[in-house]
Amino acid sequence: MDANTDRKARLSTLAQAPAARLAALWQAFGRTPEHDMLRPPEIGTVMVRGRAGAVGAPFNLGEMSVTRCSVRLRDGAVGHGYVQGRDKQAACTAALIDALAEAGEAEALEAAILRPLREEAAARRTARAARAAATKVEFFTMVRGEG
Repeated sequence: MDANTDRKARLSTLAQAPAARLAALWQAFGRTPEHDMLRPPEIGTVMVRGRAGAVGAPFNLGEMSVTRCSVRLRDGAVGHGYVQGRDKQAACTAALIDALAEAGEAEALEAAILRPLREEAAARRTARAARAAATKVEFFTMVRGEG
């Protein structure tokens, strides 16, 4: 993967991570670098768009709260964090993780924070799919024989 693809995947993982789990993994990582706030955490909304059947014409589904933050490390690396909801600390943590990854610590962050978050998200998706599959109803037609 290239740098843009890696960063996109990283920011997506951080944006969707449960705030409490993100905080726990960040604390276990044990490193908060000195940084300046380029954009302190702020709460806003974004328009969520959808498609009927995932293929129809796009439509505005509704608004969702998001929190964003941007930081600059002392070495000049810049990080951005966008998270779902209104958690300013989670947005700041995501921005710091992104900045550290951009500063060359991507492998350590992948092992300590990002991989566990991705694995847990995959487990949640699998569990949700299993719950949905348990409610699946199969319809069939019986043919009566005449004669």
